Amino acid sequence: MPLQIIALTPDFAVSPQLATTDFAALAQQGFKTIINNRPDGEGGGAQPTSPEMERAATVAGLHYVYLPVVSGSITQEQVQAMHKVLIAAPKPLLAFCRSGARSAQLFGLAQDLDADAS
Repeated sequence: MPLQIIALTPDFAVSPQLATTDFAALAQQGFKTIINNRPDGEGGGAQPTSPEMERAATVAGLHYVYLPVVSGSITQEQVQAMHKVLIAAPKPLLAFCRSGARSAQLFGLAQDLDADAS
């Protein structure tokens, strides 16, 4: 199945759950950082664990960040952590969760920190 990538900005996109086998293609598409916003075990045994995802990302030459958030329960600390990743991590970035919606919401909240500061 083709990857479902939704670009929110030129440097940030979201996607539904990725497989470890997707990382080489993502690197070829130019992504530099993968952000995993899905808690381990949320999708049961079929969901790859964060350590498995990190190994696959490393093999593909990608920077990997594990920032799990529970749908409907995003904390201010998680928003601040995402903000720091958006500033410091190699770009472009791709964040994923079950559907991509949670990652998009977290991105929006992190962007709001910039708006509040100006």
